[in-house]
Amino acid sequence: MKTLSHGTRQLLRFAVLEARCCAFAVALVGGIAVSTLLPELPVARYDLLLLYGVGLTVLAWKLRWDTGRDVAVIAGCHAIGLLFELVKVRMGSWSYPEDALTKFGGVPLYGGFLYAALGSYVCRAWRLFDLRLTGYRPRLTAVLAGAVYVNFFSHHWLPDARWALAALLLAATAGTWVRFRVGASDLRMPLALSFVLIGFFLWVAENAATYVGAWSYPDQLDGWQPVSLAKFGAWALLITVTFVLTARNGRGPDYDVAAQATRVTDRHRSTA
Repeated sequence: MKTLSHGTRQLLRFAVLEARCCAFAVALVGGIAVSTLLPELPVARYDLLLLYGVGLTVLAWKLRWDTGRDVAVIAGCHAIGLLFELVKVRMGSWSYPEDALTKFGGVPLYGGFLYAALGSYVCRAWRLFDLRLTGYRPRLTAVLAGAVYVNFFSHHWLPDARWALAALLLAATAGTWVRFRVGASDLRMPLALSFVLIGFFLWVAENAATYVGAWSYPDQLDGWQPVSLAKFGAWALLITVTFVLTARNGRGPDYDVAAQATRVTDRHRSTA
């Protein structure tokens, strides 16, 4: 009974931490949902959502939910997301059917906040869960994450390499563990598994976002339909881009605890 009680408390702690990590994303999607219910808006809905996204970012920084470094990561994710949106909308993968002043190439500028929300989640998770990496290969993982990002564009003209890239990522992250803390417990999971789990919940969030009109896939223009399960795999790959950007920005300085300990020992030997 005591073990069950401890497990329940740990699960509740984990849920609370996850809710805090998702605060920006929940507020963003919630704002999008509310905007669809507002009658006769004084400005275009997409323009209003851009102001709302900027306001959320400033508020999170002022409340110290996000640090200045986090905001830099979030801005980077916003820019990367906008480029992604411009290409994918141009290729007809999905669309933003409403008009707006802040809309270029068929993409409203607020669209980048959907990726900024993901950056906010990763930054907060790194801090609130006290994430540490062991066995992490930063350069190789970064190269593969970059290849994943490029492939989402190039597969429109070249053979789709996502399955090959997924296999390479599995190989590159073999033996890489994410250590995290919930309460007094220090836990761990394979890095690749964390990508898969985040990808699944992003797919769930995408269903919610398209339902409230954040954007629409071609088969949703005449009425909402669940997002294809194939997007689950796409998100599991795309999360690597945000992860690498966050890790390289100094959010996770201890890539490999064992390797760091070895370097410290070597320095002591060299000065002895």
